Amino acid sequence: MQDTVQGTVMPVLEIMLNPGESIVSEAGEFSWMTDTIEMSTGTGGGMGGKGLMGAVKRAASGSTFLFNTYTAQNGPGMVAFATKLPGKILPIDVGPGNEYMCHRHGFLAGIAGIEVSVALQQTFRGGVFGGEGLLLQHIKGTGKAWIELSGEVLAYDLAPGQTMRVHPGHAGLFQASVGFTVVRVPGMANRYLGADGHHFVVLTGPGRVYLQSMPLPILAGALRPYLGDEHPAEAGAVGGVVGGALGGLLKK
Repeated sequence: MQDTVQGTVMPVLEIMLNPGESIVSEAGEFSWMTDTIEMSTGTGGGMGGKGLMGAVKRAASGSTFLFNTYTAQNGPGMVAFATKLPGKILPIDVGPGNEYMCHRHGFLAGIAGIEVSVALQQTFRGGVFGGEGLLLQHIKGTGKAWIELSGEVLAYDLAPGQTMRVHPGHAGLFQASVGFTVVRVPGMANRYLGADGHHFVVLTGPGRVYLQSMPLPILAGALRPYLGDEHPAEAGAVGGVVGGALGGLLKK
């Protein structure tokens, strides 16, 4: 198995598989593949964690119910996964003592030894993502996985006990050794007049964290005034074209 990330602003992950090798992704991530690749759809088995019940839990939390498995048959083949927004594709090696947490749409693909489950779900009633809330995926097992992050990606290594306060949407990926708590922004004026949300997360080392500069909910929130009826003169073509494209994404 060989993997290559092609492109720069909108990268594409290409994975070359030898006969009999497989790669797994969440349903809906596929972009293109050669005719020697066979695709099958299911709840993911070990990939999803706890079989059918794990799949039901993921679906109830707003994540995916199904996984697609791509297997090279009768010869080598290639399958590709393209990013949905400008950003980065990060390969990670997962194993005992080296597990990861990532944002709800972060997992792009992984080998069959990778397990993806819901790690944390919290609903925000105001000020963050229009009430969408926060959902983290737990990436564990053994093998290689690929994570999609939006915008520029900055990595920080936190020493034991060192903390960093982060807007929830920017916490893209971090090692499971990093402590993670959600706290309310202190002060009524800060919370309701600061326009930066009601909550932030506190990341506590040790471990590496990857912060993304352009999470989808924040991008959508910045564009929202130009997409609806509030400013019809300004919306124009932007509301018609971009609004239709983002409408489906906002519901995920």
